[in-house]
Amino acid sequence: MKLAVPAETRDGETRVAASPETVKKLIGLGFDVAVQKGAGAASAMTDAAYEAAGATLGTAATVVGDADIVLKVRAPSDAERKRIKAGAALIGILDAYNDADGLKAYAAGGINAFAMELAPRITRAQSMDVLSSQSNLAGYKAVLDGSAEIGSALPMMMTAAGTVPAARCFVMGAGVAGLQAIATARRLGAIVSATDVRYAAKEQVESLGATFVSVDEEVMKAAETEGGYAKEMGEDFQRRQREHVTEHLKKQNLVILTALIPGRQAPTLVTEEMVKGMPPGSVIVDLAVEQGGNCELSKPGEIVEAHGVKILGHRNVPGRLPANASALYAKNLLNFVQLIVADGALAIDWDDEIVKGVALTRDGKIIHPRFAEEAAAPAEPEAEPEPDEAPAAANDGDEPAASDDE
Repeated sequence: MKLAVPAETRDGETRVAASPETVKKLIGLGFDVAVQKGAGAASAMTDAAYEAAGATLGTAATVVGDADIVLKVRAPSDAERKRIKAGAALIGILDAYNDADGLKAYAAGGINAFAMELAPRITRAQSMDVLSSQSNLAGYKAVLDGSAEIGSALPMMMTAAGTVPAARCFVMGAGVAGLQAIATARRLGAIVSATDVRYAAKEQVESLGATFVSVDEEVMKAAETEGGYAKEMGEDFQRRQREHVTEHLKKQNLVILTALIPGRQAPTLVTEEMVKGMPPGSVIVDLAVEQGGNCELSKPGEIVEAHGVKILGHRNVPGRLPANASALYAKNLLNFVQLIVADGALAIDWDDEIVKGVALTRDGKIIHPRFAEEAAAPAEPEAEPEPDEAPAAANDGDEPAASDDE
């Protein structure tokens, strides 16, 4: 079998889907591994290191053309997809929720596509969880990026010239990225607080030495399901929580926003009015900016300055730590490949819970239940609005936030 690792072509993508370490293990599974020249350059993984691990080097066309498995970080472009042969397995972060045309193209090309961002949250799949491995790094980097922009120190410092007070950091969303942000800010000496819609997050937040911010913990506790998730809160709780958070933001120097909902626009957590009340020189880091943003002033790929506050909207934050991000991601993919290979040949158990969770297409059809139904549904004609019909209201922040790893 041949396994291909092409270079990423998307602007700003610095990661690579296999490391020299995982190449050795893939060869041990019986693969001939081909890596595109320069694929790992941005991740400090040299062509020489891949060759030493046993890989052959080539161009995009020669690497991918006859491969049985293609490993990618991001979804392939049209040109890349056309190089993948029918019957091959494509494995990567394929942005399944936002790329309906891509799913149809995989099916039309006979490609068996696996979207690793859909891996189920079960114990067996933890080592394949690309969202967690990348979000962990994003939470760490968010604090470093934010602290570099504040222009003041995070820890308290006592000097002969006077005392420098500790900075205050507020993390909104206590999933994987949020918890790592809390831990990093604490290590750097900041006074840290955090909030989340799940009452179960309170213990995790406090175990890291941060303060859990909530207007009414008893209401949150009562709304929690047996699985530790939160039901949608009533309007009264949402209003009081928003007011409470608004007052809390007035004292914060660094705010990290991490709330994401798979397949949906990120919820608005910080409005322009909230930004206006923050201290001059404070910084917001919006990790959800590529899904619409948790701050209504953030812009993808830009640092916005508004009302004396800097709002960071860096794209692909894990890719800002490419060596670590690539190494972890490569191991996630290796673990999945081991699941679908046996005795030197592809042996995909299509009934396996993990495979069913990530498989998008098979034998020319979209098979994932979520996307198969959408593809089969006939398009509804768009209704003509009445002359006096008002446009739909934008998300005003009333919807509860989800953690970044939900």
